[in-house]
Amino acid sequence: MSQDKLPGEEKTVDKPVTDPEASPKAGVEREDAQPNPTPLVPAEPKGVPLRAGMWSQGTGDTSGYSRIVRTTGWPAPSEPPYGSWYDDAYSRLLSLVEGLRIAVILDRGELTFRVPREQLTEVMRSLRDDALLRFEFCASVSGVHYPDDAGAELHSVYHLQSMTHNRRLRVETSCPDADPHIPSVVATYPAADWHERETWDMFGIVFDGHPHLTRILMPDDWAGHPQRKDYPLGGIPIEYKGTTVPPVDARRSYR
Repeated sequence: MSQDKLPGEEKTVDKPVTDPEASPKAGVEREDAQPNPTPLVPAEPKGVPLRAGMWSQGTGDTSGYSRIVRTTGWPAPSEPPYGSWYDDAYSRLLSLVEGLRIAVILDRGELTFRVPREQLTEVMRSLRDDALLRFEFCASVSGVHYPDDAGAELHSVYHLQSMTHNRRLRVETSCPDADPHIPSVVATYPAADWHERETWDMFGIVFDGHPHLTRILMPDDWAGHPQRKDYPLGGIPIEYKGTTVPPVDARRSYR
């Protein structure tokens, strides 16, 4: 009588797989596959930083996908002509805001205007009120933390929509970690109220002029801002019947 277990029954592998031909191929998973103890990370090309694993540097890759390697970097500023309605919007905004310092990023079919925080209020009001622009709706305000962007570590990103012209635009501004202040846009876009509160809560960006800038997700007495990249990963051990799962910062690392 065959000792093989039927499909669906529990199987046990008590010996590591050493045969190279037995390793899982691309797109295929094996129940007896072993994590690669020495991930292959290529040499870092000059001027192109790399990140290995599912998370950024300095944290353990607890996912098992330690072979994943990503290049990181900023999209290069775009030069006109941009095509579509982008050129008209860019020219119009320059004519409305005197002395505007703007960087235009056209990446993956999406248009981003990077503006200094000192000009953010006037830029947003012009984008909303001008008949040729008419971005009436601010869909979201979100934060990003770039520890390596010296002097501009904290970024605030605004996603705008023109229902009049059926267009979408991203506006981005930044501030240094040592002076984390950006003007609030609630007076222009009231719907940004809770979005700015969440960005303050998670990233610590202070939106000057906000009507009631308080935490919205974490308790009022919480220390720190959990979505910053320098915030400890932490975690709470989870207890199951017969076993315990440690917090993420205490699990094994494949690196």
